[in-house]
Amino acid sequence: MKIIVISNNKTIENEDKIITKLFEAGLDNFHLRKPRMSTKGLATFLEKIPEHFHNRIVIHSHHNLAAKFKLKGIHITKSHLKNLRRTKWKLWILSFRRPLKNLTLSTSISQLPDIYKPDEFGYNYIFLNPIFNPLTGKLQNGFYEQGLKAANEKSGKQLIARGGVNISSIEIIQHLGFHGLALNSSIWSNEDPVNYFLKITDECQRLGIKINP
Repeated sequence: MKIIVISNNKTIENEDKIITKLFEAGLDNFHLRKPRMSTKGLATFLEKIPEHFHNRIVIHSHHNLAAKFKLKGIHITKSHLKNLRRTKWKLWILSFRRPLKNLTLSTSISQLPDIYKPDEFGYNYIFLNPIFNPLTGKLQNGFYEQGLKAANEKSGKQLIARGGVNISSIEIIQHLGFHGLALNSSIWSNEDPVNYFLKITDECQRLGIKINP
């Protein structure tokens, strides 16, 4: 199972140090999502992360930085898909500096039927969200066990469960056949994000789930 940590939308105190410690604790996939940050601001943020961890980072904006910092990949947001021609042109330009085959490509989907539509970029994986109600821990309205299992088995897509994911969600995520899970609010609302991440990996080990890069 792939474990992904998504950054807080806002900049938080000592965030670069926490991210570095997460990498040191074994995190292989980090999505840097800062929608309000400028290209220069994002570059400055990346410079604070040790260079040998850059190949574990996926960015959601300012995709040109993926080449400069030799990042792991880029995430295609709904905004990018709304202006598809412009996005394809920018990726074409990026490909001269960093071949797209050397980058992971991902996106997000919130409606289960969309999983079965052809995608534009041959994504390595797709976030499906929001899966869980953060208050009850149950599946959100519109998502049902049978449909989610079918999507994971038959869509041909590598689906990542996102939204309301926490330690208690891991067993059902495995049962539904997801390729991985994404942690966001559960990890950043915790007093010790690194320790919480380690608890996640320990729970996977307890359940006999192999963690994939």
